[in-house]
Amino acid sequence: MSQQIDRQAEFSGTRDVRDAHRFDERALADYLQIHIPGFIPPMTVEQFKGGQSNPTYKLVTATASYVLRRKPPGKLLPSAHAVDREYRVIKALHAQGLPVAKPHLLCEEASVIGTEFYVMDFVDGRVFWEPFMPGISGGERAAIFDELNLFMANLHSVDVDGAGLADFGRAEGYVARQIKRWSGQYRASETEKIAAMDRLMDWLPDASPSSGQVSLVHGDFRLDNCIIDQTSPKIRAVLDWELSTLGDPIADFTYHLMQWRMPPSETGAGVGSLIGHEDLEGVPALEDYVAAYCRRRGLNSIPDLDTYLAYNFFRMAAIFQGIVGRVRDGTAANPHAAEMANLVSPMAEVAWDYARKAGA
Repeated sequence: MSQQIDRQAEFSGTRDVRDAHRFDERALADYLQIHIPGFIPPMTVEQFKGGQSNPTYKLVTATASYVLRRKPPGKLLPSAHAVDREYRVIKALHAQGLPVAKPHLLCEEASVIGTEFYVMDFVDGRVFWEPFMPGISGGERAAIFDELNLFMANLHSVDVDGAGLADFGRAEGYVARQIKRWSGQYRASETEKIAAMDRLMDWLPDASPSSGQVSLVHGDFRLDNCIIDQTSPKIRAVLDWELSTLGDPIADFTYHLMQWRMPPSETGAGVGSLIGHEDLEGVPALEDYVAAYCRRRGLNSIPDLDTYLAYNFFRMAAIFQGIVGRVRDGTAANPHAAEMANLVSPMAEVAWDYARKAGA
C-alpha cells in the first residue's frame, strides 16, 4: 500500500528542476532580458511541486520574481497544454481587474527552451491544498469559501465582448463538446477497461445538460488553484487557466462543487475532498453554497444538478486518465502522477451514481 502523503507539505513551494523538465536557463535569461522591461539577470530557476499538466517554474532575480508555465516536452494529446490560450485569458482578465497574475509575455518559439511558454508575475500568498483548510479559524474558513463563491459569480458575469474574448470558444453546445473531447482523450490515454466509463460515454451524449447560458469558464476552479492573501480571505490570484473557454457557467460551477462529493484518496494524491469534514466550522453545506451562487447571479436554482455532476465526475476521471497516460508516455509533471491510476475508477463510479439519480 502506498504511503499517505501530507498534501500541504508535498505540493507547496518549489524544488530543484526535474531532469525531464530542464532547459537552457542561460538562453531563457537572455531572451527575457530583451523582452521583459526591467528583467535583470542573473536568475535562479526552481520548479513548483504542485501541478500535473504544464510544468511551472519560479524565476528569481535580484529585483523581482516571475512564474514561467510551459508546454511539457514529449508526446502530447491533441489540443492539450494550450499555454497560448491560458496566456490570452489571463491578459484579458488582468485588464478587467479580476484577480490573476500580471502577464508579461508569451513565447511561441520552441527554439528558446524547447516548447512554448509564457511568463507572469509571481504572486505571494497562501495556497491551501486541502479544501477543508486545516489550521485556520472557522470564521476565516467561511470567509474564504465565500470569496471562492463570489469569484465564480464574478467570472461568469464578465462581459466577454468587452474583455476581447468573444471568439474564445463556441457559444453553444459546450457540455456536448466537452463530453466528446474528454471521451476522445480518455480513449487516447486508456490503460485499462473501466465499465463505468464505458457506460457514461454511452449515456452522456444524449443526456448532456445545458443551462442556455454562455460565459467565460475557468474549467478547473478549486481552492488549490487560488492564491489567498496572507492576512485576509481575499483571493490574490487564480491560477491554471489552461482549460478556460466560453461555455456553460453552470457546468463550471458544478465542477467546483465536486469537492463536497470527491472520493478521498488513500494516498493523498489527486485533488482534495471535503468528505469527512462537512461538519468543520466554516464549511458551508452544499445546498447553502449553491444558493449563495444563485443569489449572486440572479438564478432561482440549478436544474439538472445530478446530470451536471455526473458529467463533471466523468470529465475529471478522463483528466486523471490523461495523467496516467502521461506517466505511460514519460511526460507527467508530478512524481505522484502514477497514483492517479487508482482514482479513475472511483471517480467514474461516483459519476455513474449521479447518472443513475438523473435517470440513466
